[in-house]
Amino acid sequence: MANAPQYSQQPIIVYQQGTFSRFLGWLGWAAFFLCALILMTQWSTMAEYFDTSGGITEKFVSGDKFGDDKIAIISIEGVIAEGDGFVKRQIDRVAKDENVKAIVVRVDSPGGTVTGSDYILHHLKKLRKEKSDIPLVVSMGSMAASGGYYVSMAVGDQENVIYAEPTTTTGSIGVIIPHYDISGLMAKFDIKDDSIASHERKQMLTMTKPIPQEHREIIQGYVNESFGRFKSIIKEGRPGFKADESKLDQLATGEIFSADQALKHGLVDKIGFIEDAIDRALELAKLDKAKTRVVEFEKPASLFDVGAIAMSRAAEPAGRSELHLLMEMSTPRPYYLLTSLPILAGSHRGRE
Repeated sequence: MANAPQYSQQPIIVYQQGTFSRFLGWLGWAAFFLCALILMTQWSTMAEYFDTSGGITEKFVSGDKFGDDKIAIISIEGVIAEGDGFVKRQIDRVAKDENVKAIVVRVDSPGGTVTGSDYILHHLKKLRKEKSDIPLVVSMGSMAASGGYYVSMAVGDQENVIYAEPTTTTGSIGVIIPHYDISGLMAKFDIKDDSIASHERKQMLTMTKPIPQEHREIIQGYVNESFGRFKSIIKEGRPGFKADESKLDQLATGEIFSADQALKHGLVDKIGFIEDAIDRALELAKLDKAKTRVVEFEKPASLFDVGAIAMSRAAEPAGRSELHLLMEMSTPRPYYLLTSLPILAGSHRGRE
């Protein structure tokens, strides 16, 4: 077409971002995420500092959802380590709640360290005292042995307050300090213990040498003292044994008992489930079941918590966790514990 307008072609210029510009962009985003992470950490720290709930949440179990009066379930699960973890936070939460009129302690534990078990018992007894001898009922789960039975003695001299399920394992009343002699194995590889100690008794429980009789007698005396305390605590929670201590001595051999055997021997009061223990708590506290709320506690793990744990583990020097675990496993300590490997309990950090 002769009269068609003529258009001149314009050059198309493409600007390509240089390497340095891309680096600055990446650096900006990295700085943004770093600042966000720092702010989240500061916020989490501040929230934890001002948190009066102990970091746990209350969960409705049964009864009247809007009832003012509460029965609180305190859970003691797994191996008892230090005792100042989740269990202690539950106790503190109940102590601050004026609406809690009765307590059910749910025990599902093979026991643990002597110190951890005694720490929990102490604070349960203190809780009852501070709340004017509030009714406390124990519900035993699959296992309430050794230290698990020890903490159950927080019931004091109340009647008909220890419930074991039909399949509960309990008993195992005793103390153990684990020790393994690997001196024979060391001799096969020509390895000798050349430790330098301030006194020969500093190595009484070393695995690298047999225990001399003199040292064994000293350690046995230590075990006997903890054992004596165990039996005295049982007499507080099972007053019937005060009149006949020989009966308790016959039971305190470390032997485990079924629920029926424990009932026969007077170690528990009733065979029943947690619902039966709750009903007994209602009865003792003179509460109306239709107007009472039963609650328990849980410690939620947020996504931020999971990420923080992962980052902290990634930041650990290589071998640090393994070394820490080895040190804990090889540290001699007395246990109120039912297990074939008591030395491994020190590494457990569950719901203490």
